[in-house]
Amino acid sequence: MATTAFKHGITVTEVPTGARTLTAVSTAIIGLVGTAPDADPVAYPLNKPILISDIEATIGDIGTEGTLARSLRAIADITRPIIVLIRVEEGEDAAETASNVIGTVTAEGIRTGMQALLSASADVGVIPRILGTPGLETSAVTTALAVVAKKLRAFAYARTIGATVAAAKLYRANFSQRELMLLMPDFIAWDTDASANVTSFAAAHAMGLRAYIDEQTGPQKTLSNVAVDGVVGLSQPMHWDIEDQDTDAGLLNAAQITALIRKSNGFCFWGNRTCSDDPLFVFESGVRVAQLLADTVAKGMDWAMDKPLTPSLAKDIIETINGLGRNLKAAGVVLGFEAWYDEAANPVDSLKAGKLVIRYKYTVPPPLEDLGFYQEVTDEYFADFAAQLTEAG
Repeated sequence: MATTAFKHGITVTEVPTGARTLTAVSTAIIGLVGTAPDADPVAYPLNKPILISDIEATIGDIGTEGTLARSLRAIADITRPIIVLIRVEEGEDAAETASNVIGTVTAEGIRTGMQALLSASADVGVIPRILGTPGLETSAVTTALAVVAKKLRAFAYARTIGATVAAAKLYRANFSQRELMLLMPDFIAWDTDASANVTSFAAAHAMGLRAYIDEQTGPQKTLSNVAVDGVVGLSQPMHWDIEDQDTDAGLLNAAQITALIRKSNGFCFWGNRTCSDDPLFVFESGVRVAQLLADTVAKGMDWAMDKPLTPSLAKDIIETINGLGRNLKAAGVVLGFEAWYDEAANPVDSLKAGKLVIRYKYTVPPPLEDLGFYQEVTDEYFADFAAQLTEAG
């Protein structure tokens, strides 16, 4: 017969059950790949993720050659984000440089080039979500960047190849990734080192603006129609008219390319579309919210793993996910959200094997891309002409 130890007092037993709070993953961390031949090789080693928290200090000591200084300046003119920087070596020619940018995995298991972004979590403790190789875009580089973006659940921005709208549209046909947005043309900005206006990479400005919008509004707002600071012009003329689709910008948008335009009140990106071949993910905002949800739910559920699979655990998981959904709905990130237990998706054999499936659904607000008005001429307001005349007197 079991005996109970004598106690004259109070016992408090903590029961670790109930819903948890999910904290949304950060979407505003930039992954920047570029060249800087005159950078200090000790402070900025090649092919190694470097965490940048003070972008202005980095601009001051990374040198002036290559693409990184100009890219960092474009980002800094918009915001001060956390950046994972990968410095790569300039090759003897464009092809070798492209290979260095794309990178590989060495025999020792070391990732180089943009592949090193996949090591950022282990090396510097953050995961970049906004990717680009400003000024180094080729078809091969952009294709590889989209692959890395998919692996990281990140989003990539890249300049189109081609000097004309027609060439850009042909180039666009090479891609079908939802994690990619193509841009045309570049911006022009003042360079204090050159004391002249120079080409300022569109992708760098897109990366900075994306981080800024994420921090100020959220991933549900696209890049489009937000003022871009720090630029003075476009690298080539871009005809745009908000009422006319048959313009350079309109033709690019119809081909899922975001145009850089000048409005009466400044410069901005104009376009919401990704390169996706799936209608569910045609909008930049839809892709980024989907990435936010997938990573937040997956990374926020480690507390539930390996606990006894009971109805109460399943309920706690569902309530935890629904709590995230309520917060996102209140913030305007989603229009609606619901998580639930689907009995059909959880047969007895699966439950016995320790497998549980929870479903959730959500709706992302699409960008208002096409606004119509009906303008009508009428004579009905002449009906009270005499009364109005009397009032006017």
